[in-house]
Amino acid sequence: MGLLAALLSLAGVSLAQDIEVRVPSGAVAGQAASISTTGSGSATFYLEGPSIALKRDVQLGQEIQLSARQIEGAGRYVATICASSCSSSVFFVAAGKPSSLTFLVHPSRAPVGQADTISGVAFPFDEFGNLIFTPETVQFQISSKDSNLASHSVQTQNGVAWFRSSSGKSAGAVQIAASLNDVQARRVVQQVASDPCRLQIKAQRTPKGVEVQTDPVRDCAGNPVPDGTIVTFTAKNGDEISTVDAPIKQDVARARIAAKGPIVISAASGVVMGNEIRVGGQ
Repeated sequence: MGLLAALLSLAGVSLAQDIEVRVPSGAVAGQAASISTTGSGSATFYLEGPSIALKRDVQLGQEIQLSARQIEGAGRYVATICASSCSSSVFFVAAGKPSSLTFLVHPSRAPVGQADTISGVAFPFDEFGNLIFTPETVQFQISSKDSNLASHSVQTQNGVAWFRSSSGKSAGAVQIAASLNDVQARRVVQQVASDPCRLQIKAQRTPKGVEVQTDPVRDCAGNPVPDGTIVTFTAKNGDEISTVDAPIKQDVARARIAAKGPIVISAASGVVMGNEIRVGGQ
């Protein structure tokens, strides 16, 4: 009787060891798949994945159907069958077709005529929000109201595509688009004037001092410098030096300098110096 029990026990162990779990190859997120097993009799099936954990009773030797909803998450899955013992197998679910692009662009405002000042990065996702790791070609297009400024064709690496580009020569809004097949995302970057290229000032004496102002201030490409840019006026009277900071308003900076004697006035904005003018005393 003891020998018979031992043989039956060994047979049961052999049966458990012979159970195979055949998982799908090339599974895609959101598409139904099946798992097959060997053997016979009842067993318990477990499935663990990125967005699911389930348990159900199955019959060995019959296919286990996985619905499209059960494998929506791309990534690593573990299928386990347990009878008198357990057997597991790992399979991977790939992301589906591109359905959306997450597109980030920096900065939102860029000075004109600057090298490698605009950058963008795009992440392709399928309809279930899975990042697509297989190489995809993203087309980046930079355009203004009147013309196409630049284009970059970039293949994703590890789920990301990126570019760097120089800003254009004209101030104003430029549109940056990222497209992948029929999927597209758009962002807008405001190109603003760069640093002033030159400063020209003029002045006249008044009963209250000296009124000084710039000519319209432009960058080297001829774009008006943004309002609020500071121009510093400096007045020298012998050893006495005084300064006045004035913001540009409607292309021009203006200031009043309280001085009675002869003075020399200059102007600067950032690293740009203007001309000097001499104003006599009252």
